[in-house]
Amino acid sequence: MEGITWLTHKYVMHGFLWVLHKDHHQPHDHDLEKNDLFAIIFAVPCITLFYFGTFHDNPWLTCIAIGVFLYGIAYFLVHDVVIHQRIKWWTHSKNKYVRAMRWAHKMHHKHLGKEDGESFGFLWVERKYRDKIKKDESIRRAGSA
Repeated sequence: MEGITWLTHKYVMHGFLWVLHKDHHQPHDHDLEKNDLFAIIFAVPCITLFYFGTFHDNPWLTCIAIGVFLYGIAYFLVHDVVIHQRIKWWTHSKNKYVRAMRWAHKMHHKHLGKEDGESFGFLWVERKYRDKIKKDESIRRAGSA
């Protein structure tokens, strides 16, 4: 799913459906965004897979639907709760992976337009962002010694 997510984010959300994703990259003071419509858009194939898998006795489609559904839950928890903190469940983390993921996403959002983006992945954090967190940690430790 990570590869599909990267391609969808770069070429669909930052491509022909930028009109829905744009407000996610702009500062605002409202709770909902047009970008939230992607939850519905991505739910349609999942529901369709559940339907055909269940009512047409195709366990493969049901398994794919379960995987897409679980990935959707992970997306909500990681992207909306951990990264953007739209729900204040987990606001501070010392975990290096979480910090690297937040930094990578911050670097993605520094681009307010659809062009020149970076870090289109979701759960996979590129080495340069992980290295940045390691370097920050070394500097912090050296400063406190």
